[in-house]
Amino acid sequence: MNDDCEFCRIVADERAAHVLYENDRTVAFLDENPAVTGHSLVIPRAHEDDVLTIDESTSTAVFETVRTVSSALEGALDPSGFSVFHTTGPLVGTVDHAHVHLVPRFADDDVTLSLPRDRLEADEATRLQNRVRAHL
Repeated sequence: MNDDCEFCRIVADERAAHVLYENDRTVAFLDENPAVTGHSLVIPRAHEDDVLTIDESTSTAVFETVRTVSSALEGALDPSGFSVFHTTGPLVGTVDHAHVHLVPRFADDDVTLSLPRDRLEADEATRLQNRVRAHL
């Protein structure tokens, strides 16, 4: 546990949260600043900085909890779909505890997760493909 981490304090029951689901590896709770009704966060119990770098079994547990909670939110809220995302690094958030956002989507919501788009040219794609494969 990281004493400075608000999510670690939730795991330790030292900070209030509206917990939707928990098991021995993960906790899912309502975001206290939701984008829409039902916006939830899924976290590993152990303090980890990044969902992308945690061990495979913890990553699997996190995404199994995402699946479990999304099914419950589906039944409770009947959304049109979900946006599920993780962000990392100092440019995108203020909490250093790994977490996944689970956001029910509705036809009339104001949620925008748009990304600027460009065309990927074949030669650029090949160069990038080779660079990435060199690190696999």
